[in-house]
Amino acid sequence: MQILHQLGSGIEVFGVADFEGASALLERHAMDLTVLDLGLPGLDGLSCLRTFRQRYPAMPVVILSAYDDANTVDKAMKCGASGFVSKAYSSEQLLAVLREAMAGRVCKPDQKMMLSAANSPTFPIGGDVDPTELGLTGRQAEVLGLMASGKSNRDIANQLGLSEGTVKIHLTTIFKVLGVSSRTQAMVSIAQRGVRL
Repeated sequence: MQILHQLGSGIEVFGVADFEGASALLERHAMDLTVLDLGLPGLDGLSCLRTFRQRYPAMPVVILSAYDDANTVDKAMKCGASGFVSKAYSSEQLLAVLREAMAGRVCKPDQKMMLSAANSPTFPIGGDVDPTELGLTGRQAEVLGLMASGKSNRDIANQLGLSEGTVKIHLTTIFKVLGVSSRTQAMVSIAQRGVRL
């Protein structure tokens, strides 16, 4: 979220964890831009995007997602996204897309940029450091690995036979151990630390 302050002086940034929180926030405040993660708990990101398009047609919505295959990008753009940002994008690429959206332009990533992001050294996953060396349990390491591969909380819960609430508890602990507050920051942290997943 800190990076969003680089969009300009006087930028006010709000963060919410789910669709209900976003809806409540948007009812109280007129937003110049919304950055939406497709991996939201509860209502899925594309349904959330469709709802935002119906309720707030003038508000640009940029998708930020670890799911950055061509099919997902295409669906998001057809649902009315103003832009699509892969979590593998650099900070500069993210800011460029957000600025385009705030200027009222639709910024669909081209294949070259998607490939560039996919090959970017921003989030190289894999190294010599075992997650348990950071103080994570084996289960937390599994959750971290699935999160890093772009799985939603629901997908992680289903794959590991856990409740979504338990997954959230594990992610909260993982973020605390890594000293981060979001999935994107966690990806950067494990890449910098050379964590093996």
